[in-house]
Amino acid sequence: MNKLALLAAILAAGVSSFADAANSLERFSPSFSTNTEILWEAPTNLLPKNFWIYKRLPQQPFLATVISNAVMLASLQDRGFPKPSTNAFYIWSAPNPGGMSFSIFSIQPASTTISFSSPDQNLATNNVPDDETVTKRAFEYAARFGLPPAYLIPKPVYASSNATGGDQTLTNGVCARGIFLSRKLNGIGFFGDADSASDGFAVEFGSRGQIRSFSLVWPNLETNRLEKAASPQQIIACLRAHRIIVLPNPDEETYFQRLKTLATVKTFTITKITPCYGDGVFGQVPTNDVPSEFISPFAELEAVADFGNSNATVRFVSPIISSELKRLNVK
Repeated sequence: MNKLALLAAILAAGVSSFADAANSLERFSPSFSTNTEILWEAPTNLLPKNFWIYKRLPQQPFLATVISNAVMLASLQDRGFPKPSTNAFYIWSAPNPGGMSFSIFSIQPASTTISFSSPDQNLATNNVPDDETVTKRAFEYAARFGLPPAYLIPKPVYASSNATGGDQTLTNGVCARGIFLSRKLNGIGFFGDADSASDGFAVEFGSRGQIRSFSLVWPNLETNRLEKAASPQQIIACLRAHRIIVLPNPDEETYFQRLKTLATVKTFTITKITPCYGDGVFGQVPTNDVPSEFISPFAELEAVADFGNSNATVRFVSPIISSELKRLNVK
């Protein structure tokens, strides 16, 4: 189970009111016993005392230079260069044997997104760029979209294997590597990775360095208001009030069973906290596919769950500003 897919499902699961948001969050938070000891050992000396909330500005057309660079990066210049517009634009693949086509390139001003996915997703493993090359080329391409390095945070390079469906002709080798350069706001990055559609630039390379896909998400923002950071005690109160979201482990199929097991923990020690940004507010998302009006901060945390005879590492997200706690009725 992809942690970002789960998080999106959580935030979209009927949370149009404050009460709905709280009820939805309870499904993804362990019900600790009153005897469970929750300890805080995460360093906080480098955390901001306040966080900005940002507001998305009305959509505007992408610049002509950005559009042309995107088209050339996708090697689609033979299909022409669209003019700047607030309307969505698509380039479609050739029909498959079943007569179906799919979008391989899109410009969507409403969500401030440009994306490309090559129709040639071959699984060859020869000359796939290494981590250093992937990172260097990603920053070079981001610059073509006018994204300065100072506003980007590189996430770890990931690799994709060509092992699929038991095909004996495949080697289980690396057929692609990619990276997500997260947008940085006041030194803080966005939650997520290359599959998350978070603000930033993602790119993936395959055999012989061919670009398999890229995605640019970069809305125009303005500062809206400054909010006070939540204290460790307030975040612990979120845990007690079931107002956090435990993140799934990679490919986890027993997520909800793990939540039940976590409820039996004897000691829960928070060891790490990382502030990050994301669309919307904690526990709520807009409806009708309308982009979130606000970009807000929240916390990604790591903890050790001690069951007495065994330990487990747990990652979860929670509010990180005091006003969110009031909205979610955390006391």
